Amino acid sequence: MSFNSLGLSDALLKAVSKQGYTTPSPIQQKAIPLILEGKDILASAQTGTGKTAGFTLPLLQILSDNPNQKFRPIRALILTPTRELAAQVHNNVKAYSEFLNIRSAVIFGGVKQKPQVATIRQGVDVLIATPGRLLDLQNQGLLSLKRIEIFVLDEADRMLDMGFLRDIERVINMMPDKRQNLMFSATFSKEIKKLAHGILNHPSQVEATPENTTVDAISQKVYRVAKGLKTGLIIKLISEGNWKQVLVFTRTKHGANKLCKKMVSAGISTSAIHGNKSQGARTKALAGFKNGSVRVLVATDIAARGLDIPLLPHVINFELPNISEDYVHRIGRTGRAGASGEALSLVSADETTYLRDIEKLVGIKIPVEIVEGYEPDPNASTQPEKRQQGGQRRNNNARSSNKENASRRPKRNNDRRRNDRRR
Repeated sequence: MSFNSLGLSDALLKAVSKQGYTTPSPIQQKAIPLILEGKDILASAQTGTGKTAGFTLPLLQILSDNPNQKFRPIRALILTPTRELAAQVHNNVKAYSEFLNIRSAVIFGGVKQKPQVATIRQGVDVLIATPGRLLDLQNQGLLSLKRIEIFVLDEADRMLDMGFLRDIERVINMMPDKRQNLMFSATFSKEIKKLAHGILNHPSQVEATPENTTVDAISQKVYRVAKGLKTGLIIKLISEGNWKQVLVFTRTKHGANKLCKKMVSAGISTSAIHGNKSQGARTKALAGFKNGSVRVLVATDIAARGLDIPLLPHVINFELPNISEDYVHRIGRTGRAGASGEALSLVSADETTYLRDIEKLVGIKIPVEIVEGYEPDPNASTQPEKRQQGGQRRNNNARSSNKENASRRPKRNNDRRRNDRRR
């Protein structure tokens, strides 16, 4: 199947071709025709399956087929959980609308709002936003969602994890009842299905891969290791393997900073990315990782969600996530777009329960290896750490991790401070 068979306009096909794509991915094949028919959809797709183009292309076609050039109200809203994902989606919208008379803008916290407001005032057809900045500008009367025709909720599962449910509900109440709704999530949990029931109207359900499965192209391995030897082992693996681009996950911001310093001391160029970093620092770290000046990027789950890193060869779980679904999200950073990838997990005794839950979720027994000199501690407890140290289960996680310890940041005016807490 080619993009030509999906019913897209010549202008969009030209833009797709310019980006180097010839064959639509499974999620694009399934979602694009349904969206063009005007249907609401609930789509499940793993990271790296092309889901952004799956909703961006038909959205742009619908808007361009029915132009509103005089007034240019915001006609399509794409809501994302993180700044990085918002910027990535906006880049996609700009690329695919290159040959269309469509204007787009992206808004998120952590940067000054004045340039964002100026762009909106010039007239915008498509707005990509994070919840905090969107609600802040709407409360100031600087934008209106009363003319929204298409609403996209991207990474809906992460939205719930980050505690954005009430914000999503507030955004829904600001839009007209009659609109097309597109909801994308990596998983179809009970919470997601409940949220979908309140937003979508007789939706078509689309799945690009079986629910909660991991990408086949990813080679997975567990290294059993004593907790205190993890840092030495990860430095050994990266150094001896001469790996040039490695994304490493930790559970906490403090853990990310600590590991980053030790890697740098070992002569490995490393940057950390998490919610306590300024937007400028996060952008710089990601740019360095992409251009090769930074070999290792250490990240927390929330900061890494939505990162667009093509052909990433290695992902390492320095610490396993205590929420099993996050393992799928993490390792989905590699093995993208048909490329192979490797996902390694350093597992200490106290993470045994987490590993068992992950294997149950993904439906496989992950191969285990022990490196000489870095053996696991036979006397260590297999009981998990106290939840508050590693992030708590979904309810508490939603209240705390989305703020990323925002209370520790320097105080600013109320609007900016509220904005940053919501990303």
